[in-house]
Amino acid sequence: MSDHATDTATEVFVAHRNLLFTVAYELLGSAADAEDVLQETWLRWIRVDLGQVRDQRGYLVRITTRQSLNRLRAMRRRKEAYVGPWLPEPLLTAPDVAEEVEFAESVSMALMLVLETLSPTERVVFVLREVFDVSYDEIAAAVGRSPAAVRQIAYRARQHVDARRPRGVVSPTETRAALESFRRAVESRDLRGLLEVLAPEVVLVGDGGGVKHAPLRPVVGADKVARLIAAGLDRNEGTLTAAPTVANGSPALVVRLNGEIDGVMAVRVEDARITGLYYIRNPEKLTRVGTETPLVRR
Repeated sequence: MSDHATDTATEVFVAHRNLLFTVAYELLGSAADAEDVLQETWLRWIRVDLGQVRDQRGYLVRITTRQSLNRLRAMRRRKEAYVGPWLPEPLLTAPDVAEEVEFAESVSMALMLVLETLSPTERVVFVLREVFDVSYDEIAAAVGRSPAAVRQIAYRARQHVDARRPRGVVSPTETRAALESFRRAVESRDLRGLLEVLAPEVVLVGDGGGVKHAPLRPVVGADKVARLIAAGLDRNEGTLTAAPTVANGSPALVVRLNGEIDGVMAVRVEDARITGLYYIRNPEKLTRVGTETPLVRR
């Protein structure tokens, strides 16, 4: 490829990079793996004859999808050997992501965990169709299935997700209010305050990756969750703070112990109370905390 052609390919790739990263991240739940996919996409893209490409954006999405699907299948084996629950890598996002309600929900910790229950092909079809509005023909070309088969996969995946996704969409304001009550209770070590903001059926999922202490399975019930948090606070003699942020398009907390990042707490809120707590402590998943990651779907 000539220098001019390489420059043109680079310009096109950079123009769509944020979109491609978002596609890869939604499919993989890992920023590190998404970056690897983008590198693989770039290496394939610069070998393409751009004169033969009618839809450059669509072609790039197709390459990214294929590379993500290959990696997604390999990641399933890694996750089977993972110590404790696996949570997606939290990404700090601009507050305006939350204003696109459907998109914000698609990258939320709660829904991305639902996507983990799909097969790799189902996840690709669901995300491309429901989040990025890719046509069935384009998805079929990306996953190597017929358009009719893709329609059936999309239908099954949508039913599966709808049966498991959170009930209704909660406003960022309501989520922030519940988080603020939770933050005050944690920082003041107020067990009663915790019990008041936690729903009776609350589920706490912690991800330490075998590196940091975290429950090896989900903890269910307000009393158990509150006492687990209180016990953790008692073990830590340092200064614990929780600063509001926006992660994966929703209000969240960055938790610090003696000024050092301990983890990111994402939540699911229903009826003004917290029904899901997702605490990511694995240091490998906290490398982007402090840096805003642009997520887009266009």
